[in-house]
Amino acid sequence: MSLPPEDSQVRVVLLDIEGTTTPVDFVYKTLFPYASRKVESFFREDYRNPKTQSLVEELRAQHERDASVGVGPPAWIAETDEARLVSSIEYVHWLMARDSKCTALKTLQGRIWQQGYERGELHGEVYADVPPAFARWRRQGRVISIYSSGSVLAQQLLFRSTAAGDLTEYISGFFDTRIGTKTESGSYTKIAESLGHHASEVLFVSDAIKEVEAARVASMQAVLCVRDSRPAEHASGQKIVNTFDRILSD
Repeated sequence: MSLPPEDSQVRVVLLDIEGTTTPVDFVYKTLFPYASRKVESFFREDYRNPKTQSLVEELRAQHERDASVGVGPPAWIAETDEARLVSSIEYVHWLMARDSKCTALKTLQGRIWQQGYERGELHGEVYADVPPAFARWRRQGRVISIYSSGSVLAQQLLFRSTAAGDLTEYISGFFDTRIGTKTESGSYTKIAESLGHHASEVLFVSDAIKEVEAARVASMQAVLCVRDSRPAEHASGQKIVNTFDRILSD
């Protein structure tokens, strides 16, 4: 059976990554620990890079926002370059421990992972049904795009280095939190506009119910992807798939 029922209207397939195209364990047991281990060496080796200096300023601004709402980030000391560097490192580890989705952190993680991919220490991972689905959807003339809290760079690195080869050749667009939060309907409206399609022509697939609901509010079609045997929380009434084989099949 092909999903969704309105498949003839679908012109764009918009995909989440974690738990949808890619195992959660790859993100939490490979990517996140790698970034955490490399934070200090990255900052110390690249601190004078103007891009890194700009990133530190973004982190400082985020730190001010966190402090203003009383969530208790570690102190930010900026009297010397060394103090500022140490503050940046400690704050990044604090953000990682909270699994923050803030854009500055995601940008930093993407740059650290880039080094890992370039050094052959990291390789992207996707579920086995993803490459054939990409080929099928492209053969059908549909556009494939990605929307993840991870930076666009991190997304591209992952799909470029899978065991099935470079999958970015199938993907027409990448979106991250710079376009908006994934639980806000306005983000999906902006994505549809950016792609040049009406929201109703876009099918969004994610393992997060709140994201699926936000996409539906924006008039997108949406299905919940449940990749393991655990029952999906509050999934009553949701269209659910366990494999991409059931999505827009021939």
